Amino acid sequence: MRAVVFAGPRTVRVDAVPEPAIREPTDALVRPSLCGICGTDLHLIAGDFPGMEPGVVLGHEFVGEVLEVGAAVQHVHVGERVFASDFTACGHCRWCDRGEHWECADRAFFGSGRTFGPALAGAQAELVRVPFADTVLLAVPDGCSDEAAILLADNLPTGWAAVERSGLRPGETVAIVGGGAIGQLASLCVQAAGAGVVVVVEPDAQRRDVATAHGALSATPAQAQDLIRSITSGDGADVVFEAAGRDATLSLAFELVRRRGRIVVVGAHASASWNLPLADSFAREVSLSFAIGDAIRTRRKLLALLGARTLDPSDLVGRRVAFAAAPAAYADLLAQRALKLVIDPRA
Repeated sequence: MRAVVFAGPRTVRVDAVPEPAIREPTDALVRPSLCGICGTDLHLIAGDFPGMEPGVVLGHEFVGEVLEVGAAVQHVHVGERVFASDFTACGHCRWCDRGEHWECADRAFFGSGRTFGPALAGAQAELVRVPFADTVLLAVPDGCSDEAAILLADNLPTGWAAVERSGLRPGETVAIVGGGAIGQLASLCVQAAGAGVVVVVEPDAQRRDVATAHGALSATPAQAQDLIRSITSGDGADVVFEAAGRDATLSLAFELVRRRGRIVVVGAHASASWNLPLADSFAREVSLSFAIGDAIRTRRKLLALLGARTLDPSDLVGRRVAFAAAPAAYADLLAQRALKLVIDPRA
């Protein structure tokens, strides 16, 4: 079968790989109808994380049709249109019982080599093996487009995880550092959760335009502090989300947050260490936390918001590309010529 595979630093190719098969009774096989390219995929092929080797099938966002299920699968059925969490979890350990699926000992992250645990072939392929199918997969409701469903795998749950972790209160001022897909979806999530003014901080003009078209203010990094101070009578933002995964953007978050404010990091960071402004953070009582999206925990809530049109993020997804165009799509995303692109593996 065809798949998009890691071919070396900043390089992907479309290659023939062996078809997966049911290995465990809790597995399912899914034929994707749409596969997403995520910012984490860009980090992975750029070499920001260890654990990647040439030949790894990429991708962790997909929606498709169930072709086969293992003998122990009870709630997922052949022929169903489903979407998946970006990582697996057993669904019954103490971590899963608490809704903390990322900490499950059976976690495996699709399409990332051994970066985040055991290797699991990714979703940018004509067929995907899904362990723990009853936990990882969920049926797509009627009326939900593939473009909306693909965002429920990772990007939208990550934006919502930032909201949950921040303890956002209605009317609070929120700054989001990074206007990529995660930052744009975090902006939609905080607006849906009752934030007051939302400012997306992003150097790229087109991404700033996207943010303003979806209800936020926008600013370049150089403009951000003055804008936020003018909005907050000099205080700073109540909450800052760092959504770019860079040392410099995390440092900027500390400059934008008010005294006793909260910073939540949802960008994927690869640096082993970073210089925390410790004395200043102590004196200003700044809180710093980290959040990883968990579709298994939040997808039903997010589906309800999508169904009610409280959230409508599907227009953030750009063009569909065929398998043959996947390397060019990756190049466009690396160069920030697009915000979010998806692969149609049937084309």
